[in-house]
Formats: sequence, C-alpha cells, structure tokens
Amino acid sequence: MNPPEATLYWEDFVPGAVDEIGRYTFTQEEIIAFATQFDPQPFHTDPEASRGTFYGGLIASGWHTCAIGMRLMVQAYIGRAASAGSPGVENIRWLGPVRPGDTITYRRVILESRPSGSRPEIGLVRSRSEALNQRGEMVMTMEGWGLFRRRPAAD
Repeated sequence: MNPPEATLYWEDFVPGAVDEIGRYTFTQEEIIAFATQFDPQPFHTDPEASRGTFYGGLIASGWHTCAIGMRLMVQAYIGRAASAGSPGVENIRWLGPVRPGDTITYRRVILESRPSGSRPEIGLVRSRSEALNQRGEMVMTMEGWGLFRRRPAAD
C-alpha cells in the first residue's frame, strides 16, 4: 500500500507554476444528460436540432466543461490540500465549443499568492484554470481565488 500523499498548504502554491491536472473525453450521451438536467438548450440536448444552430452541431454546456474541471481539481490537488474553500470565481470564458469525442486537457496556472490580512492561519491563491482540446485550442478559462491553511509551525 502506498503512503498517503502529503497535504498541500498555501506555501505549496507558487506563482508562475503550471500543472496539468487531468484529461476528460466528453461523450454525446454525457453532454445530453448533463444539459437535459442543467442547461436544456437545443444545441446541448438535441443532435438533430443542433445542426441548425450557430454551432452547427451538438456541443457541451460551458457549465459541464466547468464541472468536469472542478472534479479534476479535487482529484488532482484540492482533495489533498488544506483547503478552506473559495471566496468565488472572478471570470469564466467559454472560448470554443466542446463537441462529442473531444478530449479536454485541464491545467492550473498559479497567478498570485498572498497571506490573508485578517486571518493569519489562511493564505489566498489566485489561479487560472485552462481547458484545451486535443488540437491545443483553448476552449475555456476560469480565474478565481482559493483559501488554504498555512503550514503549521514545526514543533
């Protein structure tokens, strides 16, 4: 059995660091199921009707693209980090369509890091999530802040 991975603290998020956090292949069935429940627009739910839209075919909801990115973030690092949540997302940009069969690579770019001014045990990390399709085209960016506990002082 492998030992558990070390907990990540605020000090471990270094500005300028770029890390791939995972890949995901979107299927037509998943695109339709997600959109049917959360974003029921024809270009997300109906392969036939989507052909006559601006997109010329079925595409994933941008919220689906974000949700997969969130899952990959938790699997790659948040799940083993001393996370204290997030005060929010500053912006999301959907730059290109995600179609059935597309494999999207997600990466994290650390933009800045600073200690909390009001809670000395917390640090803030601003990062950008980027999603690129198999052709290297950026299809989504999302920027926001994360709150992480600071590394405890050595005994």
